[in-house]
Amino acid sequence: MDQALNQKIDAYIAQNKEQLLKDIAALVAVNSVEGTPEEGAPYGAGPRAALDKTLELAAGMGLATRNCENYIGYAELAGKDPEKYLATICHVDVVPVGNGWTADPFTMRIQDGWLLGRGVADDKGPMVATLYALKFLKEQGYELRYPIRALAGTNEETHMQDVDYYLKNYPAPAFCFTPDAEFPVCNGEKGLFGAKIVSPVCNGVIVEIEGGVANNAVPDRASALVRTDISKLKNAPNITLEPEGDGVRIRGWGKSGHAAMPQGTVNAIGLVVNYLLDNGLCNETERAYLEAVRKLHASTAGEGLGINCADGPFGPLTVIGGRIYMEDGRIFQTMDSRFPTCTNGKKMTEQIRAALGDGAELRDVTAAGSFYIEADSPAILACINTYNEVTGENAKPFTMGGGTYARHFPYAVSFGPEHVDLPLPEFGGPMHGANEAAPIDKLLEAVKIYIIALLRLEEIDF
Repeated sequence: MDQALNQKIDAYIAQNKEQLLKDIAALVAVNSVEGTPEEGAPYGAGPRAALDKTLELAAGMGLATRNCENYIGYAELAGKDPEKYLATICHVDVVPVGNGWTADPFTMRIQDGWLLGRGVADDKGPMVATLYALKFLKEQGYELRYPIRALAGTNEETHMQDVDYYLKNYPAPAFCFTPDAEFPVCNGEKGLFGAKIVSPVCNGVIVEIEGGVANNAVPDRASALVRTDISKLKNAPNITLEPEGDGVRIRGWGKSGHAAMPQGTVNAIGLVVNYLLDNGLCNETERAYLEAVRKLHASTAGEGLGINCADGPFGPLTVIGGRIYMEDGRIFQTMDSRFPTCTNGKKMTEQIRAALGDGAELRDVTAAGSFYIEADSPAILACINTYNEVTGENAKPFTMGGGTYARHFPYAVSFGPEHVDLPLPEFGGPMHGANEAAPIDKLLEAVKIYIIALLRLEEIDF
């Protein structure tokens, strides 16, 4: 690596550090959970406000900006090639807050070198990091071959319709990376499968049942209100019982996490479902439904539903139940699975229907296939080599179960800035969890990696 460039970047980062952290705080302060669509805000007022704030920060750095009809936006550096451009893409929408925060999720705070707040890791911190990479290239006066766009999406956490809109109305980048996963480079993502397990109208013992805040997060709490006498009930681990009206509120207390990495989580819905079944708190219709749902919660590898399988590039399938709720007398349980190449949506649908039996119905099935790019393609090599030179590691590209924007573009990967081997501090939590945390030094290092990687990508013939 060029020593002069190295020193220039280090000086730039030191000089811009305080402002960069302030800019992340300004973006975190916007509650950008998806809301009700309204005029000029297709995904609600929050995501739109976060898009405006992002473009305002970029314009303040002297970057050209464009709002793409409020679906998505970008900051851009000019380049000579009129036909092709490079892109980075982050998202400024966030998952719902959930429970367990020790302070306001939308007020960023700093503790022992970590940023805390909703979005610091996923994906507002990385969004600001990419803007500072472009700011460096602009200030240094580089004459670029390909223009570079730092895209800011607003619908990543739910449906990614922002990118569908963009690719329908704007040309696709020659290559794109999304700082929305882990380093070094992710060159493949599992397929995505979603559905709902729905009960008949039961009119039984269960008056209410609820749990979870997002389909793609393991819930740490869930509860059911049942018609019964509390004196008949026995205690169970991670379950609390409270009298409520004429019945009892049964609460399950689990451990939350991301659907793509469910190892080590405890699904609170599964705890409540098991308690209801073990204590006979159900009529026959409810029992048949709960038995079906228990199969989903039996194993995050899908053994209960008979969908478990694994392959070489991706490893084993994962599945979780993210939300349970009641509507018009029916119970709805969502499911989110990330699957390797040894299965597909059609096969999984058949297997799950067979496992559920007559007690429950599978509805609203959605499935998207996996993607995989060879590790030795030039753009992947530019990213991985840059990462290894900056960090002194000898890392290899990897595949994952998370779904990022990368799968929507013709040629794209996810590229940092998380480090899976870095343990979270006691006071910090994961992406999608409470007290979401990001390490400041690694985020600043990511700015350096992105600057150098973009310069190398500029040299490739796309």
